[in-house]
Amino acid sequence: MRDTFNAALKDALKSGDKRRLATLRLITAAIKDRDINARTEGKDAVSDAEILQILSKMIKQRRESATTYEEAGRLELATQEREELEIIEGFLPKQLGDAEVEAACREIIADLGAEGLKDMGKCMGALKEKYAGQMDFAQASKSVKDLLS
Repeated sequence: MRDTFNAALKDALKSGDKRRLATLRLITAAIKDRDINARTEGKDAVSDAEILQILSKMIKQRRESATTYEEAGRLELATQEREELEIIEGFLPKQLGDAEVEAACREIIADLGAEGLKDMGKCMGALKEKYAGQMDFAQASKSVKDLLS
């Protein structure tokens, strides 16, 4: 994935797309920051799965910021956040639909033998590990909670 980001960064630089260039720089900075943290803990560089988690977190932040800006009447900033959101989402694998998220939740619950809300943490951990970057985990959390209740 690092090669993908570096190639996209070069393309954005050549084409003069300032929004894409700034967003890609934010992504690479976040990855490098996580790499530095990993090295101080004695671990290797972050994996592609961890990069997907970084991207998912960035998407969540952009959605929240856009909503906040819209509520405050700052539409130009909300538009900027949505543009960054689209760029980041372009690097994620295909997102699962509502039915697919529910099916994945059912599968994890069955695999783990989860029986109640006390097992929700285990289920969410397994979902995040298996489907990193492929689903909205807030939606998955709601689905798991409904299925375990």
